[in-house]
Amino acid sequence: MRLTIVGCSGSFAGPDSPASSYLVRAEHDGRDYNLLLDLGSGALGALQRHLDPADLDAVLVTHLHPDHCVDLLGLYVTRKYRPEGALPSPLPVFAPTGAEERLALAYHGLDDGGMSRELAFSTLVEKQPLALGPFTVTPFRVNHPVEAYGFRVEAAGRVLAYSGDTDACPALSPLFTGSDLVLADAAFVDGRDAAPDIHLSGSRAARAALDAGGVRRLMLTHIPAWNDPEVCRAQAAAVWPGEVELAEPDATYPI
Repeated sequence: MRLTIVGCSGSFAGPDSPASSYLVRAEHDGRDYNLLLDLGSGALGALQRHLDPADLDAVLVTHLHPDHCVDLLGLYVTRKYRPEGALPSPLPVFAPTGAEERLALAYHGLDDGGMSRELAFSTLVEKQPLALGPFTVTPFRVNHPVEAYGFRVEAAGRVLAYSGDTDACPALSPLFTGSDLVLADAAFVDGRDAAPDIHLSGSRAARAALDAGGVRRLMLTHIPAWNDPEVCRAQAAAVWPGEVELAEPDATYPI
């Protein structure tokens, strides 16, 4: 399993990175199966540095804030209006309740349109695993102001746990336990950001991973452009006993 950071800026696209998007690949039937976790603002452009969007096999969306899903509108365009003709089959998209209607309204306004010929939406169900090529993906409902999920992605005996956007909550323990890599929201800074039930800080991400048990690597992501990533790393390092990694745009990590 390989993780490519398409975008890791928190809340909005930053000068050095698009907003949230993560490409996960593993071999399946003699080729790479391409699974995308989120496609936030600015991420579609960066994704094309790593593969043709037509080669995606499935997309999973943690929640419907624009920094995690808005570039699905552009992805729709790439599938419908290709010069050589529209792609023959819709791309599976797994997302929270109401995603198809909300995104279609954002693109088509009040016209009778929709995206169903290009994007085949299915609604996520908490703790109901999805079998996608070589992957088993289990969504866990997490602690954010809207319906939001973290994803536990398993393939070939390896586990990637992606928190999505969340504050501390009981779901992080089964989501993270025994993971080879935890990719954790660290948008908040201890001592500055006091609003509850929105985001983790570096220290809270580290505490959740430590409490879950068996986590091998901790990587912080979703850090807004106005934050100093080294401050987030230092706050996590005060809790986490090993190296604290920072997600780097366009980097690929073996898992």
